[in-house]
Amino acid sequence: MKKVFVLDTNILLSDPRSIFKFEDNDIVIPISVIEEVDTFKKGTNENGRNAREVSRILDNLRGRGTLSHGISLFEGKEDSGKIFVYLGQNMDVLPELLSDSVDNYILAIALTLQKQFGEKRKVLIITKDSNLRIKADAFGIGAEDFEADKVAVDEFYSGHKDVRVSSTELNTFYSEQAVELKYEPKWANQFINLIDQDDPSQSVMGIYNQEIGKVEMLESVRDNVWGVYARNTQQACALSALLNDKIKLVTISGGAGTGKTLLAIAAGLTKTTDEDVYQKLLVARPIFPMG
Repeated sequence: MKKVFVLDTNILLSDPRSIFKFEDNDIVIPISVIEEVDTFKKGTNENGRNAREVSRILDNLRGRGTLSHGISLFEGKEDSGKIFVYLGQNMDVLPELLSDSVDNYILAIALTLQKQFGEKRKVLIITKDSNLRIKADAFGIGAEDFEADKVAVDEFYSGHKDVRVSSTELNTFYSEQAVELKYEPKWANQFINLIDQDDPSQSVMGIYNQEIGKVEMLESVRDNVWGVYARNTQQACALSALLNDKIKLVTISGGAGTGKTLLAIAAGLTKTTDEDVYQKLLVARPIFPMG
């Protein structure tokens, strides 16, 4: 049984191509959502860029038909789902206490469509707004978050690994500044925390040099990089990677406030202003895992 998904504005702004990620089900976008997307189009942030991309996608689809009557999402596919732009909403299906708002328009449209289809089709609201999901549930309408953009953080490449070694290997590492391990790291430039298997309190951080197949001593990061100090191991590793000219791309991820952008800017200023290695400072979205 095909489903009908009514999309909220926040879904389109989080992923403009989300309309293509519901398999062969039908997509309904209320005209009020189109209007709300339009208010973001002039922005220079991610919402602005995504709003413009939504408009481009819908305009391209419009070339294959009329959105109000439905357009196949996958051209040439016999059982392709369709996308509709819904032009009105019957607010009479809602209690009078619910005022006019985009959220309530979406709710009214979902209720209207569910009454129209009955048991033949299931109508669901797709939104990141928990309050709208709660209201939908109260009216007996299914509501879900958009899961296609969820990332299992636990599955991320962490960038570093703890490895237990013998005291002999640890001594070799200190004396020769490098050591070849029985365990071979899979990734170039992976940070390896060498832990003495007989005395876990003894450990040292190194970085894997894939060219020579050894873990090398991590160069000490200066205490002050444009006034920025590493507060934990993850930040120290990130800063070391950012300042290493041999590493051409560093991606950093982590929750808000973990220092991703600050470290990137500090390293960028060092490389452009202090060392004159680069002529421009570009700070993109970091993805190196940090807690």
